[in-house]
Amino acid sequence: MRILVKIGGAQLERPDAQRELCRGLARARREGHELIVVQGGGNQIRSLCRSLGLPEAYHDGLRITDAATAEVVLMVLGGLVNRTLVAAMQRCGLGAVGLSGADGGTFTAAPLQRPGVELGFVGEIAAVDPRLVRTLLASGHVPVLATTAPRAGAADGEPFWNVNADHAAGPLARAFGCDAVLFLTDVPGVLDDQRRTLPELDAAGCRQLIAAGTARGGMLPKLESALAAAAANPRALVKIAPA
Repeated sequence: MRILVKIGGAQLERPDAQRELCRGLARARREGHELIVVQGGGNQIRSLCRSLGLPEAYHDGLRITDAATAEVVLMVLGGLVNRTLVAAMQRCGLGAVGLSGADGGTFTAAPLQRPGVELGFVGEIAAVDPRLVRTLLASGHVPVLATTAPRAGAADGEPFWNVNADHAAGPLARAFGCDAVLFLTDVPGVLDDQRRTLPELDAAGCRQLIAAGTARGGMLPKLESALAAAAANPRALVKIAPA
C-alpha cells in the first residue's frame, strides 16, 4: 500500500513525540508500505516570525503571507523542520529524502483565492510532476515534502509560495497514486458541535461541519483536503487521527 502521511509542525516540536512518530513510520515501512510524508511547520513559522517582529494574520486557518513571511516559510519548512525530520527518520532506519516543490520540479503553486481577502503569497498546488517521487519510492526511499514551491511561471527573484500542508495532501496523493491518506493532528480527532470526537464521517457530514462553522481553524483545511482526497480517489482510505 502506498500511504501519504501529512504531519504538522505540532507533532515535531517535542523530541520524544518526533521519535515515536518516526518509529511508527519505520514499522509501516517494514510491513511493506510505501510512504510519502508531507510536512508542515506552522508553530515553528510562528515562533520565528515573532522573533523577527513580523506581523501575523490568519484567515480560515491560513497564514496571510507577505514577502518577508514567505522567506521565513521557506527557511522553516524547507530548512529547519524538513532537515530535522529527515535526520530523525534516518536515525530510525528510514531512507528519508527531503524535498520542496522546486526539487525535480515536483510541484508548483498557484495563488490561492479567497473572496474579499488578500492572502499574499499563499498558494495551492498547480501542477505535479511525480517522476522524482516515484524514482525515490522505487529505490526504497521515503520522500519528505515541505509544502513550499515556486509559482508556475514565476519570474526570477519571486518568493516561494506558502502552500498549506493540509491543502497540499489531497492533490499530491492523487498525483502520486496513493492508496491511503493519513492526516495526523494534535487534537483527538474531528469534533462535532458538542466537542465530541466523531469516529467516522462521510462526505456529506464533512460538508455539514464546514457549512455550520463547526470545523474551524486548523481543522478546516484538514476536512477540505480530506474531501478533496476522497473525491480524487474514491477507493482510497482517508483518515484524520491524533499523532
